[in-house]
Amino acid sequence: MNLPLHGIKIIDFTHVQAGPACTQLLAWFGADVIKVERPGSGDVTRSQLRDQPDTDALYFTMLNSNKRSLTLDTKKPEGKKILEQLIRESDVLVENFGPGALDRMGFSWARINELNPMMIVASVKGFSDGHHYEDLKVYENVAQCAGGAASTTGFWDGPPTVSAAALGDSNTGMHLAIGILTAIIGRQQTGKGQKVAVSMQDAVLNLCRVKLRDQQRLDTLGYLEEYPQYPHGTFSDVVPRGGNAGGGGQPGWVLKCKGWETDPNAYIYFTIQGHAWEPICKALGKEEWITDPNYNTPKARQPHIFDIFQTIEAWLADKTKYEAVDILRKFDIPCSPVLSMKEIAADESLRKSGSIVEVPHKERGTYLTVGSPIKFSDMKPEITGSPLLGEHSEEVLAGLGYGAEEIASLREAQVI
Repeated sequence: MNLPLHGIKIIDFTHVQAGPACTQLLAWFGADVIKVERPGSGDVTRSQLRDQPDTDALYFTMLNSNKRSLTLDTKKPEGKKILEQLIRESDVLVENFGPGALDRMGFSWARINELNPMMIVASVKGFSDGHHYEDLKVYENVAQCAGGAASTTGFWDGPPTVSAAALGDSNTGMHLAIGILTAIIGRQQTGKGQKVAVSMQDAVLNLCRVKLRDQQRLDTLGYLEEYPQYPHGTFSDVVPRGGNAGGGGQPGWVLKCKGWETDPNAYIYFTIQGHAWEPICKALGKEEWITDPNYNTPKARQPHIFDIFQTIEAWLADKTKYEAVDILRKFDIPCSPVLSMKEIAADESLRKSGSIVEVPHKERGTYLTVGSPIKFSDMKPEITGSPLLGEHSEEVLAGLGYGAEEIASLREAQVI
């Protein structure tokens, strides 16, 4: 299949999660992603959190499918020469090194631009250039805290809480992929490459915009009527943690279902939207609430919202989460079972859509990974296994014009 990014060659100098998530997405859509790794060790996630000895960890395999692996020691003159050739023949270089690392390697923006004026250099950063924390090392949870997510997550009587979703890492990678594609389109118009950067703090903040909205509302009003603290609690001058409340102004909560005593995920998320109030009342057998002035408007319901949730929870007591959702969806009520990772891994719908896929690996056998969350009408990306360390070194060098003897010499000198 001639995928849309076929013909785009990407030098992938990224490691761990944010950068690899970005380049993996581009590889799914047809880009030739050459993952450049340190000879002998490679990406640190190859050996992190292993479930099988002496094989690439799932941490690595699930972030590096559809790529080619080139081992290269860029500290050696021969390695620098190879990288120069790659830069001349490639479209994009993606990196998530610490500040100044590329410059110290001898590949400043000026040098890269000299080698290839059409090159796009894309960077994952912890904080934006010029930020007073720009030299701070940033990981997932650090980014969630710096971007405002942790301060608004959790319950009001507990500490700030980080999310299990990779808001700092994979989210940043997705933003950078958008930036790269935009720069490629821009290059078609100008003939020039450019630098693209996304900071992890900024990417998290972008997903927290509704909380920034709420801060400004709070500054004006002194309260936030859709939060559980209203009207019985108090507000300070900062956006509070709202537990499981909905962030869009529609009251919602996680409610117990049958079996919750032994199953930590026997819950559903239930949302009370204004247009769904009448169907909710009918589903619960509480038709009298439809016209009751204490319940028939969102403003009237807010003081009683937890009493309402308690009534819904009593209705759920003899129903599994799946049974409950099957009933509620017939009434067009926004809800969902709380799905565990085990349930998601076995979900036939996700497998059928390609959102979850099984792929073969040369050493560990078949493993489960995510597929493209973006669906297209005219193409379906094929997800292939992640590369072994240096698996494609000879292939990449041959493509650059190196002969068999030269490649053998480079391997003997531990350049590759």
